[in-house]
Amino acid sequence: MSSLPSLPPGYSPVPQGHVASVVTYLEMTAPPAPNGQRDHPARHTLERLGAADYTRYQAVYRAVGSEWLWFSRLRMDDSALRAIIGDPQVEAYVVCLDGRDIGLLELDFREGEGCELAFLGLVKEQVGQGVGRWLMDQAIVRAWSRPIQRFHVHTCTLDHPNAVAFYVRSGFTPIRRAVEVALDPRLVGELPRDVAAHAPLIGG
Repeated sequence: MSSLPSLPPGYSPVPQGHVASVVTYLEMTAPPAPNGQRDHPARHTLERLGAADYTRYQAVYRAVGSEWLWFSRLRMDDSALRAIIGDPQVEAYVVCLDGRDIGLLELDFREGEGCELAFLGLVKEQVGQGVGRWLMDQAIVRAWSRPIQRFHVHTCTLDHPNAVAFYVRSGFTPIRRAVEVALDPRLVGELPRDVAAHAPLIGG
C-alpha cells in the first residue's frame, strides 16, 4: 500500500457511475485474551463449502452483502470462484439456521504465515441477535488454530456503520486507511438498484 500515490488534501472528484469508500485495514498479531465463554446461539451451525458449492456460496454472498454493496465475488467468473473456495487454504462457511443459509464466514490462509478474514456477515434480520459475536469467535479460534503470525481484515464506509467498532472490540487494531473507487455494481446489473440506500445511486 505504501507504494501507491496518496490523494491530495481536500476533495477529489469521483467518476460518474462509481462509488467511493474509505477503507480501514485492521490486524491482530496474537490471539485476544479470553473474555469468558459465550453462549452458542440456539440452532445456528456452520457448514464448510467447497468448489462444488459455488452457487450456494454466490447466493449467500448476495443475501448478506447486497445491502453493503459487496461486489468483488460478483465480478469473478465461475472457474475463479470455484478455485478460491475449493482451495484447501481457504475455509468458506455458511451459517445455517433451521435449514436456511443466513451468514457467511471466509478465512484465507493462502499468504502463508497470515490469515485474512475475507468475509464475515449475516443477513439483516440476524444482526443484533448475538450471532455476529459468536461468528467472530469462531473466526478467531479457527484462524489461530493454524501457525499464523497475523490475522487481518479490512472494511469500508459502505459496510455496516458499526463494523470498525465491532472489529476493534474483537481484538483487531486499525493500522492504515485507503480510498477505493469502483464501478457501482447497481449500474451494471450485478446488484438490484434499490439496495444500499446509504450510498445513493448517482449516474444511472
